[in-house]
Amino acid sequence: MIRKRERRLRVGVLGCGPIAQFAHMESCVKAGNADLYAICDAAPDLLARMAATYEPQRSFADYDAMLADPDLEAVIVATSDAYHVPMSIKALEAGKHVLCEKPIGVSIEEGEALARAVDASGKILQVGHMKRFDPALEAARDFVRDDMGEILALKAWYCDSTHRYTNTDAIQPLPVSSKLARRPGGNPKADLRQYFMLAHGSHLVDTARFFCGDIVAVRARLTTRFGAYCWFVETEFANGALGHLDLTVAVRMDWHEGFQLYGENGSVVAKTFNPWYFRSSEVDIFHEKDATSRRPLGADGHFFRRQLEGLADTVLNGAPMRGADVHDGLASIRAMVAIARSVESGERVELSAVTGAV
Repeated sequence: MIRKRERRLRVGVLGCGPIAQFAHMESCVKAGNADLYAICDAAPDLLARMAATYEPQRSFADYDAMLADPDLEAVIVATSDAYHVPMSIKALEAGKHVLCEKPIGVSIEEGEALARAVDASGKILQVGHMKRFDPALEAARDFVRDDMGEILALKAWYCDSTHRYTNTDAIQPLPVSSKLARRPGGNPKADLRQYFMLAHGSHLVDTARFFCGDIVAVRARLTTRFGAYCWFVETEFANGALGHLDLTVAVRMDWHEGFQLYGENGSVVAKTFNPWYFRSSEVDIFHEKDATSRRPLGADGHFFRRQLEGLADTVLNGAPMRGADVHDGLASIRAMVAIARSVESGERVELSAVTGAV
């Protein structure tokens, strides 16, 4: 049951494509402390269909016009990757808070420009790393933060499946599309190394940072066979822990994502599901002190709605930021760039030394 609070964040969604339809517009409708105030898309037929379906208070064909609305408080940037930074900067300069889909950019310099814009605006920008709002992963993070002691090592994997669309097509509504949709120049999938790293590697890197903190150096290898890509990444964390990250697209099996985390006072083993199942991870937290395990249920697995409610709570009530901020987003870009440079050189690469694009 939806329980709307009296004071709610008035949100506009930029872009009415699949990610907005599957995640963000529904999240605005279901959020207890936010409303779908406005939507914006350059395709008039798509805009009309989404307005009829979700009934926002206002619809805009022009982004500048939406940003000029004084009642609009925050924007969800749900566009192609190439538009994330410029559209987020526009919103910040217009005095709006931002929830931007991940990755926040494709280059370190883009991320740095966005970070400067956030600082200059005084507004809040949250990156759409929605896995941070998986309640079972939150419980694991709390254990790591409060009870685990020193972290020894992390093994994490994110393996897309050849059967993912068979699975998701069975549970998702057919997305509404338009021939008039605005698309970035060029083909974002022309370079699959970059595309897979940005689309999937950004999740894996942020999960590693969520539990173990800053990454300082990587050594990465990439192999490609039969159309599949596999990165193995040795990871050094600032706290002295070691990591092994496995990004594989795509495995000939079911979706395979999770991690094992070993610490001084216990361990965590997690299995994460395809996000479109809206199912919290299965997390086993082992406490060394009494040799027992517990598994949080995490019944509310709508991470997209939960991340919006987290942003709204920060904006409206001054609550601590629970999601990834712009500096987390920039750190993810920096890690992905370092992985790319290490693959090219075969050498260990420090994140502080890299520049350029993924």
